[in-house]
Amino acid sequence: MNVPYVKLDKAQLIMERNEVEKIYNQYKEKNLSLDMSRGKPCSKQLDLSLPMMDTLNSASDYMCAVDVRNYGVPMGISEARKLMADMLEVENDEVIVCGNASLSIMFDIISTAMNKGIMGQTPWGKLDEVKFLCPVPGYDRHFGITEYFGIKMINIPMTKEGPDMDLVEEYVNNDESVKGIWCVPKYSNPQGITYSDETVKRFAALKPAAKDFRIFWDNAYVIHDLYDDKKDELLPILSECKKAGNEDIVYILGSTSKVSFPGSGISAVGTSKNNIEDIMKRLSMQTIGHDKINQLRHVRFFGDINGMKEHMKKHAAIIRPKFELVDDILTKELGDLDICSWYNPNGGYFISFDSMNGCASQIVQKAKEAGVVLTGAGATFPYKKDPDDKNIRIAPTFPTDSELFEAAMLFTVCVKLVTLDKLISEL
Repeated sequence: MNVPYVKLDKAQLIMERNEVEKIYNQYKEKNLSLDMSRGKPCSKQLDLSLPMMDTLNSASDYMCAVDVRNYGVPMGISEARKLMADMLEVENDEVIVCGNASLSIMFDIISTAMNKGIMGQTPWGKLDEVKFLCPVPGYDRHFGITEYFGIKMINIPMTKEGPDMDLVEEYVNNDESVKGIWCVPKYSNPQGITYSDETVKRFAALKPAAKDFRIFWDNAYVIHDLYDDKKDELLPILSECKKAGNEDIVYILGSTSKVSFPGSGISAVGTSKNNIEDIMKRLSMQTIGHDKINQLRHVRFFGDINGMKEHMKKHAAIIRPKFELVDDILTKELGDLDICSWYNPNGGYFISFDSMNGCASQIVQKAKEAGVVLTGAGATFPYKKDPDDKNIRIAPTFPTDSELFEAAMLFTVCVKLVTLDKLISEL
């Protein structure tokens, strides 16, 4: 039935519900076991990087600017710094190449801020209250870090231009206890929104009440375009910060986790020279140097940023049909019912789905009971509390095409069933 549910009377709603329940029970009888809970690359994507393992062997030349087999170079080999600087759109001397995960960099920076302070400021752990702004829906692992350290998180609604900048400016410019904001500025997790030029410029021009306020600019999907002919463009934040005389305000994070191998990639932080000096005070005590052999392996495999972008086109060719499949199914099954909405992104790793208020938790539970695991309802909000209980993050990349078709179809059945129950109960 493609008539909007709100136009049906109670008898029609009950009839529709009974038909949908029959289909749902048929799915339950299939004993499915599918996982769409995380944004993981599929095996075909991982296969793309396997030749990287052949770039170095026992007969290889391990010399670049240094002998990567030995100690030293805690900021990363110069060739890897060049590669990651180009990816993050900063200068070569404005980047530190670290281990396998940008999440570790973010955790370490906040841990240091809590214990030692940033650039000589009072450690956050000695303050009565520390607050962080959290654009929502957002990345659950960001929120997990701030929750771990007991930092109070404040929801900032997302718009089609990025975070609500009026609200961001009100908090940042007037409240000294606001110390940071989480951002995924290109193809945001989960909505796939890219911040507008105006939003980036307003971030760069912030006048924080706190001297140690920082923007955590997690540009995780900076080269993760799905289409050659409709790529989103994002202004380089550090360049804008320099223009505003505000270059110390931002940390730009990124990694090759969804470019080469998750768990075996390289990560980096791009920032001002002052921030780099501050970070190195901790980093030089923490390690004599990260995995330079892996850094060299990445440099030899990709060559330069152009090689990395060409590699990402191969990723896109694999996952683009998956995004299109999910969008097609959602459109066909739910598009005319006026009970939900979703973002169809030009890149990134997720589709953000909004049900009617109060339905997301039950939809996720119904899917689980029928054999499909989704990201938990509420996960895209601080403390796992979606005030409207409506947002669900769909991760299309990991399942096979046939598995994805089954999972997406079942998802739409769960959406219909839960929504019908809600509408019937309200009559």
